[in-house]
Amino acid sequence: MNKEVNIPGVGLGFRREMAEDMIALISDRPDFIELAPENWMGMGGYWGKVLRRATEAYPVVCHGLSLSVGSPDPLDLQFLRDLKGFLDEHNVQLYSEHLSYSKCNNAHLYDLLPIPFREDAIRHIAARIRVVQDVLERPLALENVSYYTPVAAEMDEATFISGIVNESGCKLLLDVNNVYVNAFNHQYDPKTFLSSLPLESVAYIHMAGHEQVAPDLIIDTHGQNVIEPVYDLFSWTLPKLNPVPVLLERDFNIPDLSVLVGEMNNLRGLAHQAWSRQTC
Repeated sequence: MNKEVNIPGVGLGFRREMAEDMIALISDRPDFIELAPENWMGMGGYWGKVLRRATEAYPVVCHGLSLSVGSPDPLDLQFLRDLKGFLDEHNVQLYSEHLSYSKCNNAHLYDLLPIPFREDAIRHIAARIRVVQDVLERPLALENVSYYTPVAAEMDEATFISGIVNESGCKLLLDVNNVYVNAFNHQYDPKTFLSSLPLESVAYIHMAGHEQVAPDLIIDTHGQNVIEPVYDLFSWTLPKLNPVPVLLERDFNIPDLSVLVGEMNNLRGLAHQAWSRQTC
């Protein structure tokens, strides 16, 4: 699955709370928008028209919620066929999902649950990724997720992620905030973790804020501004990657759009500083 993805710059998650403001932006616009296809597929009426205006105004990438790639349940092929129609209709070049599962015995759990870091899980997920990519006729980028307890692990997370990428040929969505959150909660070095990943397969980056709820616990909420240590980790990582699109996520406590524009511009500045050196 070698389709080239050509999406520049820094984007912003498209949320209904700020949809009209984002479409109306004239200056300091995001370079692209990201939306969850499950929240928009089959949508008509007012919101269907808003979606059409947004996808005509911006390049679009999609970040899914319900693929449940790690589930023991069979893949929902009808969902995948409907999803392909949506991606084709809106010219979506890149589709990403979470390296987790959220469905079991036909029950949707509405949480991103951790997959056991095991060889049999690698083989199971890699086979499902190949089916997804064949049906969608697009590369799938899988996101490293935040988790709060490992489950029956037989290897470390970086080895698990590398095994899936190498066996399936999928791309990696590198969520830098999730790396920071997991490293803090599980007390390991985030730079050592990042250095162990197949960074040559990174096709996309997520940046977000989190909330510290106890001296030894951070929750990945996407409800706060990005903090300086996460910016620092982002800056440390960029020179190790080829230029890829960067997405700012904000799902809760959504501030005035000018605040998010300021965060986008911070990310733009850091990315330009790191990647312009690669072309000199």
